[in-house]
Amino acid sequence: MLSFAFVTGAAPGKWIRRYQQATGDRIEAVDSPDPWALLIDAPSSPPPVALIRLPDPRLDERSDDFHVVRLYEEAPGVAVPKDSVYAEVGEKVAERDLEGEHVNLAFSQRPDVAAVREALQVVAANVGIAYGPLPLLNHLSKKQVVPLEVTGPSVAPTPVALVWRKNDDCDAIQDFVGITKGRSVRSSRTTQAAKPEKKPPKVHSSAVRKGKPRKHPRKGVKRRRR
Repeated sequence: MLSFAFVTGAAPGKWIRRYQQATGDRIEAVDSPDPWALLIDAPSSPPPVALIRLPDPRLDERSDDFHVVRLYEEAPGVAVPKDSVYAEVGEKVAERDLEGEHVNLAFSQRPDVAAVREALQVVAANVGIAYGPLPLLNHLSKKQVVPLEVTGPSVAPTPVALVWRKNDDCDAIQDFVGITKGRSVRSSRTTQAAKPEKKPPKVHSSAVRKGKPRKHPRKGVKRRRR
C-alpha cells in the first residue's frame, strides 16, 4: 500500500487505477493544497509519495534527502469573467491583450491555493482577472469564470513532479513511478535485470568430434532365392 498526496488541480486518477489493477495493492490518496507538508511529516509506513508543483524552495533546501521525478508541465492560465470578450472568443490569449485589466492575482508557478480561490470569487463577480496554472484554474473555477491558456513574458509552464524520501524508496514506489511514466508494473527495465542469464547446455567434447553417425548407403538389393 502507498500513501499518496497530490496537489490540488492535478488529476492522478488514471495512475491510481492502473496501479491498483496491476498490483492489487491499495493507494491512500488525498488532494492537498500543500502535499509537501504532508510528505515531510508522514510516517514511513505506508511509503509516502507526493505530487507537487515546482519550484519549491523547501525541497531545494533538502534535495539530498529526496528523490524527484519530473512528470509533466502545466500550461499557464488566466481566469476571466464569463461575460468578458475573452470568454466569448474562448481562445488562447496573450498578456498584451490583457493590459489595463485589474489583476486580482499575479502569476505564480506555485500559487497559494487559498489565494487562488479568493481571487476567483472576485473574477466571478465580473471584476478583473486572475493568473495561475491552467489545471488549477479549471479545477477551482465556477460557472461564472472561464479559464484560458495565456502566453507572454511574465508567465511560464509549471513543472509537476513526484517526490519521496530516499530512505523510503521501495518496490511499491518504483512500480508507481513506472506507471506515471507510462511503463507497466515491474517492466522490462527492472525485471530483465533480475532474470538470471540462461546458459547453453554443455556438449560433451567426444560428441563434437564424432558428430552424428554416418548412414552407409545400400550397395545393392539382395535377391531372394527360389
